[in-house]
Amino acid sequence: MSVMVAMSGGVDSSVAAALLAREGHDVVGVTMRLWGGESDTGCCSISDVDDARRSADQLGIEHLVFNFTDDFDRHVVAPYVAAHAAGTTPNPCIECNRAVKFARLAERADVLGFDAVATGHHARIGRRDGRRTLARGHDRAKDQSYVVHMLGQDDLARTRFPIGGLDKTEVRRLAAELGLRTAAKPDSQDVCFITSTGGRTQFLGSRIPVHRGRVIDDRGAVLGEVPALELVTVGQRKGLGLPGGGPKRFVLGVDRGAGTVVVGGEAGLLDEAIGVESVSWVDAPVAGEVLVQTSAHGTPHEATIEHDGDSVGVTWRDPQRRVAPGQSVVFYDLGDRYVLGGGIAR
Repeated sequence: MSVMVAMSGGVDSSVAAALLAREGHDVVGVTMRLWGGESDTGCCSISDVDDARRSADQLGIEHLVFNFTDDFDRHVVAPYVAAHAAGTTPNPCIECNRAVKFARLAERADVLGFDAVATGHHARIGRRDGRRTLARGHDRAKDQSYVVHMLGQDDLARTRFPIGGLDKTEVRRLAAELGLRTAAKPDSQDVCFITSTGGRTQFLGSRIPVHRGRVIDDRGAVLGEVPALELVTVGQRKGLGLPGGGPKRFVLGVDRGAGTVVVGGEAGLLDEAIGVESVSWVDAPVAGEVLVQTSAHGTPHEATIEHDGDSVGVTWRDPQRRVAPGQSVVFYDLGDRYVLGGGIAR
């Protein structure tokens, strides 16, 4: 089988390529050049491309570089900026997976005649009752099923996750045995187009106008001021310019029209239900009791879901912390193993 492996320059994708080559597949490594601007974090730096190429050389496989910067700007960066301008909290890494790392890569693989694409994600693809399943990675601490929840049956049919059944320690051990330069490389943690020096403030400030806003409590009393409403998110506690020493205050809501940030105690963040839009399913739509996860490494909680087209209503079994609009909400089976689908909190 011919497999195109997305090699980010990290240890996971390097070992994924190695395992496929060891199995006898015709493997070609591909690094996607996504962000054309300044980058000192994430997985888009020049050094990452270098690491991927050298790992491919060590494995004796061909290495290609695809320039997807236009797609990345259009499907990831522009929506990220627009979401902040509208007062929501986007998840750019998931949108990158959805629109670029799987969709565009699969299109390119089809054009070049590859049988499958593979990545170094910690997730597992299987079969049950004749249908494909998407399950959590074996290493729960590194599980990435949340960020690939958008994959449907056709996507799963041509995708491989070679390291999904391994612990991260085993991945690093295999990399060391192979002498790969990525064996001890730290995992990427940050959004690749946000630099560690300038941060979101500099990035967004150069692209959209930002507006000062008053910080008020839930009774309307003015407590302070924030320099940019567009950088405030629901649930935020730090960076609000409020004096210390008192009770903890969290952002309960942001009203762009009124120019205010409402803060209050943690109890004010609890919700009994949330709405989810732009929902996709791994297989057929699901209703009833499920587990719902609202962040990449968050704890899933029991809820009941009802779907109407591409929207889903989630009713928590017990009230949960409010989910910032724009964040991904992912549904799992009650056994906490299989991904059922997911969408975006509204």
